[in-house]
Amino acid sequence: MKFPHAETIHPGKVITYKAVGDVELNLHVFYPPGHRPDSQVPAILFFFGGGWVNGTPKQFYAQSEHLASRGMVAICVEYRIHSLHQTGPQECVQDGKSAIRYVRAHASELGIDPNRIAAGGGSAGGHVAAATATVDGFNEPGEDTSVSCRPNALVLFNPVYDNGPEGFGFDRVQDYWASFSPLHNLHADMGPAIVLLGTEDQHLSVERAKEFQKAMQDLGVRSELITYEGEPHGFYNEVKYDETLREMDQFLVSLGYLEKQD
Repeated sequence: MKFPHAETIHPGKVITYKAVGDVELNLHVFYPPGHRPDSQVPAILFFFGGGWVNGTPKQFYAQSEHLASRGMVAICVEYRIHSLHQTGPQECVQDGKSAIRYVRAHASELGIDPNRIAAGGGSAGGHVAAATATVDGFNEPGEDTSVSCRPNALVLFNPVYDNGPEGFGFDRVQDYWASFSPLHNLHADMGPAIVLLGTEDQHLSVERAKEFQKAMQDLGVRSELITYEGEPHGFYNEVKYDETLREMDQFLVSLGYLEKQD
């Protein structure tokens, strides 16, 4: 199956989840066929990659269309990025947390089970997804933090979740990296995770990914790592789209978020 071009795919609805000044941030929502507010199905929020600087929600349109066809609500999230909003990495995480809180708080009208919300993403979007599950700070000022921003599962495509001195983006987050880096803030209340990574990724080594996996497992949390020999950063669309889609699908089946296919 060839990677579907995002320009040919359209979400079922676009919903504003947050306004910061004159900036409105939207959720691009893909609904399953015949979806109703009382459906109460699992959901996943996808965060695009781009180094906290660039990117578009369309990056995960293809995966979202697939998951909607399989019975989940799939949501591609807009969040603030430096090229458009002159913001930094902290705002990316603030918006990620806001998006999950919005979906959980509005689950009944969206037809979503609030206890089965996954977060996914690629590269810096994978960092944002992982950060919503791990770090305690970086909440939007004034937001209702009684609504949990922690996803129930993670689907991470070459995530840059190590922001320590040897990790991604340290020069930009060095003043607060210890409380910002998901690898350094893992805890036992996390949901299960799957990480899909090319062995030639220039931003996250396989060794570092194995550290993340072992640390989660040592906490008693399920963590899967699937590597793709010889693949660089950003391999999961087009080159290995079929393979990574299948792994994501099987992981979500194992959680009971999708029905098993014959």
